[in-house]
Amino acid sequence: MRSRPSFGDELRAELGAPGRARRLDSSPRSRVWRVELAGGPAVVKQFVDGPGAEERYTREVTALRLAARADAPVAPALLATDPAERLLVLEHLDDQRPPADWIVGYAAALARLHATARPDDAGTLPRWQGPDAADVASFIGLADALEVPVPPGASGELDDLVHRLGQAPGHALLHGDPCPGNDLHTAHGIRFIDFEQASLGSGLTELAYLRIGFPTCWCVTTAADPLLERAETAYRTAWHTATGTEPYGDLTDACAGWLLRGDALVQKAHRGATDHLARIPHRDWKWGTATARQRLAHRLGVVARLTADRPDLNALSSLSTALRHRMLARWPRLRPVPSHRP
Repeated sequence: MRSRPSFGDELRAELGAPGRARRLDSSPRSRVWRVELAGGPAVVKQFVDGPGAEERYTREVTALRLAARADAPVAPALLATDPAERLLVLEHLDDQRPPADWIVGYAAALARLHATARPDDAGTLPRWQGPDAADVASFIGLADALEVPVPPGASGELDDLVHRLGQAPGHALLHGDPCPGNDLHTAHGIRFIDFEQASLGSGLTELAYLRIGFPTCWCVTTAADPLLERAETAYRTAWHTATGTEPYGDLTDACAGWLLRGDALVQKAHRGATDHLARIPHRDWKWGTATARQRLAHRLGVVARLTADRPDLNALSSLSTALRHRMLARWPRLRPVPSHRP
């Protein structure tokens, strides 16, 4: 395991020779260090060899350069790159304990991040990919597995939803995984890090994280409606201030889309598992764990409430309500998801 980052001649000419280096926690896809440079501490991130490493590196570099357009910083400054080593040198930022209403500032910062991309940036990053026909089939399969009748029209509603999400306009710079831990609460505002899954699309796709429960994250939290409404208002205000327009898309559709697609990073089902009654075949994920059931029940409840007054999603509302009730009856010790972290 490499104990120090590789600084080539060009980086040394630009930034000087690196001093003391200390490894930081990171995903298996990268190595990260805190490095002392002549100008002060910096963070060095290197993408390790493996499938998709080049694409993740390119996405992060592109997203950081787009984010640098913001009037007030929303990401660490990109100090230098070494494409041959897939290495980034980033501004070092101190993370502080967030306030109790942190999601309000988070939402405003997320809007400012989203607003840094422009229509003519099309093609610099991939378009965000929403749920597809396989997700619809999987969700209907979930109802079958739980022996919940599927209301007439539900499949058509879901097909239409998938189409709307696929055609949703918008050129926002989407972080790709804007979860607790990828947001640093500094003395000068929130900064987002780890842009290796960045894309372009409707910003409401990520604003939906607050209601649906951070769908690509290791943790799931919720907040009271008054705080959610403050956060969503802060997002819309910050977006309008930055762009002079209203956000593209529909928040209810975005939340429903995450119910179909959800949990992209939750552990996959173990082969050979014997608890077949606990394994719910939703997108091949292991819904048998208590945490996974908790996540699903929460998202079903959110979507049931949001779609209750939507004629075009009435069957989905009924199905989500029935699925949640069946889950609570089958697993009576299922607990609500925790409140957001202070």
